[in-house]
Amino acid sequence: MRLILSFLLLGVTLFAEDISTKKQDVTLGLGAYVQTQPYKGVDTILLPSPVVFFDNGLFYMRWSRGGVYFYGEKGSDYAWGFSLTAQPRVYGYKPTDSPYLATLKEKKNTLEGGLAFSATKNDAYIEIMLLTDVLDRYQSWLVKTEFGDKYTLGNFSFYPSIIMSYQSHDFMNYYYGVKANETNNALGIYSYNAGAGVQIGAQTYIKYPFTKELAALVNLRVDMLPNSASNSPIVEQNHIYSGLASLIYTFEY
Repeated sequence: MRLILSFLLLGVTLFAEDISTKKQDVTLGLGAYVQTQPYKGVDTILLPSPVVFFDNGLFYMRWSRGGVYFYGEKGSDYAWGFSLTAQPRVYGYKPTDSPYLATLKEKKNTLEGGLAFSATKNDAYIEIMLLTDVLDRYQSWLVKTEFGDKYTLGNFSFYPSIIMSYQSHDFMNYYYGVKANETNNALGIYSYNAGAGVQIGAQTYIKYPFTKELAALVNLRVDMLPNSASNSPIVEQNHIYSGLASLIYTFEY
């Protein structure tokens, strides 16, 4: 482990030497985040959410996910890099959230961390992440790939993307499985072992400027659950809708 950390620190140091001294845009904001839950009888999540975007070639924040590059290259119209990254997962339920879940154990939010590769060319980008459960909730891993581009229409800017996430058996079984001692025959909650699957989603950011610095930012997203999740007896919807409405301020640093 010490050897791995030494190599990563060396990579960060060498990569930092190549960072441009040019000022970078920093975006700060606050908004309301909403997310539907696929579980039977569970209410939609509504949370206040900070919004942070910046990328100085060494550290970055993309909404609520952060990271540090340790190897890569940046040109005038392209960039690529490997980074260590971390993000929260707002997901799960409590037995008190719904009568259908009363016999099940709580499934908690967690923090995911791992390795990411990203590449951009003009406004197009692709990102691949290998993430694991830092807090040992589902004690496994997943692979996430996202690719997108930027489009403009009048004063509006759109950032659509497609997201594919391979979710392991342990991940799926933690959030969608039902153990033998958790069944509730009266409500049709039977024992269920959820296998691995691929979740596919689509999203877009929509930005509208009020001034050079102040703008509205909206995120709209839909994810389709894998069959092994939608077939679970505790699931009533095969999709998750989520979004953000926020006010953001951008400045140079």
